[in-house]
Amino acid sequence: MQVYCESLTEYRRLKTREVKIGDLLIGSGHPIALQTMTTKDTMDTIGTVEETIRCIDAGAQLVRITAPSKKEAENLLHIKNELKKRGKYVPLVADIHFTPNAAEVAARIVEKVRVNPGNYVDKKKFQQIEYTDAEYAEEIDRIRNRFIPLIHICKEYGTAMRIGTNHGSLSDRIMSRYGDTPIGMVESAMEFLRIARDENYHQIVLSMKASNTQVMVQAYRLLIKQMNEEFGDIYPLHLGVTEAGDGEDGRVKSAVGIGTLLEDGIGDTIRVSLTEDPELEIPVCRDLVKRYAVTNNGQQESEEGVPALIGKTEDTAQKDLNGKASIISLPYDPFRYNRRNTFEIANIGGKQVPVVIADLSHLEKITLHHLENVGYRYDPGLDKWNISDTAADYIFTGNQLLDFDLPGTLKVIVFPAAWQSAQDKEKYYPLFEIHGYSGFEGEKAALNFVMIDCFSDDTPVNDFSLLDKVANDPSVVLCLSSKRKNAMQAIRRMFIELMKRGIQNPAIVMIDSGWDTADDHLIHFSTEAGALLIDGMGDGVAFGLKQQAYEHLCENYANASGRNYQENNTPEQFLNASAFSVLQAARTRISKTEYISCPSCGRTLFDLQETTAKIRAVTHHLKGVKIAIMGCIVNGPGEMADADFGYVGSGVGKITLYKGKDVVKRNVDSDIAVDELINLLKENNAWVEKE
Repeated sequence: MQVYCESLTEYRRLKTREVKIGDLLIGSGHPIALQTMTTKDTMDTIGTVEETIRCIDAGAQLVRITAPSKKEAENLLHIKNELKKRGKYVPLVADIHFTPNAAEVAARIVEKVRVNPGNYVDKKKFQQIEYTDAEYAEEIDRIRNRFIPLIHICKEYGTAMRIGTNHGSLSDRIMSRYGDTPIGMVESAMEFLRIARDENYHQIVLSMKASNTQVMVQAYRLLIKQMNEEFGDIYPLHLGVTEAGDGEDGRVKSAVGIGTLLEDGIGDTIRVSLTEDPELEIPVCRDLVKRYAVTNNGQQESEEGVPALIGKTEDTAQKDLNGKASIISLPYDPFRYNRRNTFEIANIGGKQVPVVIADLSHLEKITLHHLENVGYRYDPGLDKWNISDTAADYIFTGNQLLDFDLPGTLKVIVFPAAWQSAQDKEKYYPLFEIHGYSGFEGEKAALNFVMIDCFSDDTPVNDFSLLDKVANDPSVVLCLSSKRKNAMQAIRRMFIELMKRGIQNPAIVMIDSGWDTADDHLIHFSTEAGALLIDGMGDGVAFGLKQQAYEHLCENYANASGRNYQENNTPEQFLNASAFSVLQAARTRISKTEYISCPSCGRTLFDLQETTAKIRAVTHHLKGVKIAIMGCIVNGPGEMADADFGYVGSGVGKITLYKGKDVVKRNVDSDIAVDELINLLKENNAWVEKE
């Protein structure tokens, strides 16, 4: 295994143990299972059953139900029996947090229990307590004594278990030694896994969920590395970005985190946590996994040919297309975010935030009106431009020169012939193929965009002579794309080559999509670009659509057949919005308010979807502010670890407001809670009036 996955250059599923959950097998190359979680009160037997059936009909292969106390755990039997009575079956998962007694009841009824190691035995008090080694060992013994009864019940009843770590609910013990870090998340799970292995219990799935996609990805990678080093064995992995939110943002955030791992063959079951009805999560899960076609032997189809990155010895090295061993060490740390070092050209590279290049090249005639789709609105009465926080930095127009004046911040990228005929060389910049740039004999621009099709079939894999010619040219921004099926891996391989050679030109990640629907495109961009941005690769993004996909999307918008969460009405608007959403989800450029919103469950104390919409309506203009909207105290102070402010259900009709992890106001009446949240934002200088 290479570092944390089977291969960094092609799609190859990570080999994990096989775990049986009812009649469902996961891990060990079995197809990635799709799951969701009900939102009804678990004591509402019929409501939960009907919701579960909707999830089954949508394609859910696992359904999780909360069991916060023994009475809900006991009612799982009635739910299971009612499903059977209606001729419906799906493995059920009991979601347990603070109550081991409930877990022990549920493990005798359902096919799987989920325990959170941060609060299954520990009661988090947000206190930094120093533990001596002896005190730490005593705590582990206490966990062992409380956890072993559940293990024995699971072994007796053939019940599987998920050890599910959440970034925001690490115990005081873990926090005191490891801090609020990915390695702390890993150790939290490993404490429980070691106990299970000592008891010879292996029907275990693990998860490392966080609302911060960088933390989530790093934690899963570290967990794989730790299990492999410690046991020489890897357990199946449940992937998810916790509290992703709703609408487009929730889908993008989930796809960036989950998709980054799926691209490296990591993940045996997935759940997309949306603040929407649970059956709506399944189509998003399906869009994520359908990229990886399953072959008869359980592996996904892949494309050979991207040269190998690393091997442990010369003897075990992979071979590149020319049959030569390619042994290099990774020039970046996949377990910690560091942006690739680049020099600065204009507003690209260096310490500048990644730029967005909007593709307008499909338009026959670009007008002032079209710029509204990418964040620029012209007011003829005032003769001024209004520029939004999600305004593209550059537009690509192909061979088209514009016949109107542009806002001062916007630049245009065109093909070389159009650039040569442009009058204003400070507004227009050329886009070359790398062959064309190296052979161009005329006077070059102050800023040149140079495209590289990474490891294309018509370029010898190890012929980097053209790359070396543009290396560190102070006017060149590289634009990396790939026509390969494993496009992300090919572009990542090129980034590694740049680092290896000390080439510090800024680089734009160019992703084209030929999928069918807006949902498909959104997942595609989020997965491929997100996987690179998460590792600090990319000084900007440029998303495009192949011609047929562009025409199809135009038809969809014309027929208003897009999903109701999509506010875009043109492909150009969709592409620009997607670019900013992906950058925000990858934590590389913040351009709007971020909502950390739980997906609701039987513990929820208010209507999450309605409340989220209400809060979003009055706070969406607060760029960079992170607001958590949590249905109950279980998902409250713990799982909103990244939030600046929190709105948490504390009782029926009652809300508790947080600043960070500190309670500011308790038991606020829900009728005035949104107004009180606004007051809290104002008191902490986080509020600005809408323009």
